[in-house]
Amino acid sequence: MTVGAETDSEARRRAVMWSDGGDRVIVGPLKGYHHETYAFPLPPESPLRPRYAWGKLRSPRSGVLWYDRRCFASEDRLLLMLKGRVDRVPESVEVTPGVYLQGFVEGRPPGGGPLPGRPLSGHHEGQLARLFQQVVAIKTDEFDDLPRTCLPDGHPVLDDDSTVFLNRLTDFTATQVYDRHAEEYGELFERLGVRRRALEALALPAGRLANRPFALVHGDLHRHNFIVDHAGDLWTIDWELAMIGDPLYELATHLHLMRYSTRDAQRVGTMWAGAVEEVRPGASREWQRDLPYLLAYKRVQSVFTDVVRAAVGLGPRNDPHRVVLPVAAWKVRRVLEAAKGPLGLTQVPTVPQVMSAYAGWLKRSGGATAP
Repeated sequence: MTVGAETDSEARRRAVMWSDGGDRVIVGPLKGYHHETYAFPLPPESPLRPRYAWGKLRSPRSGVLWYDRRCFASEDRLLLMLKGRVDRVPESVEVTPGVYLQGFVEGRPPGGGPLPGRPLSGHHEGQLARLFQQVVAIKTDEFDDLPRTCLPDGHPVLDDDSTVFLNRLTDFTATQVYDRHAEEYGELFERLGVRRRALEALALPAGRLANRPFALVHGDLHRHNFIVDHAGDLWTIDWELAMIGDPLYELATHLHLMRYSTRDAQRVGTMWAGAVEEVRPGASREWQRDLPYLLAYKRVQSVFTDVVRAAVGLGPRNDPHRVVLPVAAWKVRRVLEAAKGPLGLTQVPTVPQVMSAYAGWLKRSGGATAP
């Protein structure tokens, strides 16, 4: 986190207004793609006191690309609805019409930092099981009053059709990530062996997946969206990608992002199935058979999104041949390796080959600009 102004934005001015100490104590903007976010100590009269010592204000960044299909227009309104239903999620209050203040959870990610593959502690895994139960127990019609953004028809699928749900996710990635950027990045995708037909191949015939009762899913349960507070308890933050859909998607996303060992992934999967089945019979129906289909989608989705993210990060102000390009190439190569099977790759490009593909694209395009 950084202290001091980087911009004189409306979000920062609002943060100064609601902070205890004015501009000098504002922290931010915090790291984040979709929102401009500032944290600050709360004054004694704040509606979030004494539960939180710090608060945060978030403002959507204009013109950013959403790489994930989501359902709720306002994360803050969703958090208001979750209060009292889900343990240890940030509280949100509407301080002025349309402006929300969130409680800032002080702590650290579990494990003390980014440790890919490391499982959660037994205590935190138990709290994660409770989270799985609480979100799957909420009836979907309780979300009817929240503004929706789901594609393609403006509202979430509520017919409990798991096959349709997965196919709509695949269609979103094909149309909103690949097609939207094909003109600018099509040659780059081609050189990396990433083709649209890999997404088309993920589409399943009707009835291929077992139908599980739809539920709320967080949709982004990775290590940096968990915070361990000073009491040692696990909080879940950043609900901006939440949606209503197949509850198995929650497990698939979590396993994909956490990169557990095979043994730990099986144990967490069994834990998830037992937890959700206890409160919502049928929520784990045929989960072991269907999980590979959702994992295949998540792995392919990561390739399509990370190829574009890496290209956007290699802007004209960076020197791609020293630091930025090798790191980006390593990340892209890693997701290509993970998705080798569903992408139909017989051989994954090496890091130098990925670097060469980006270097050639940069030379011809003059660099990328953020969407």
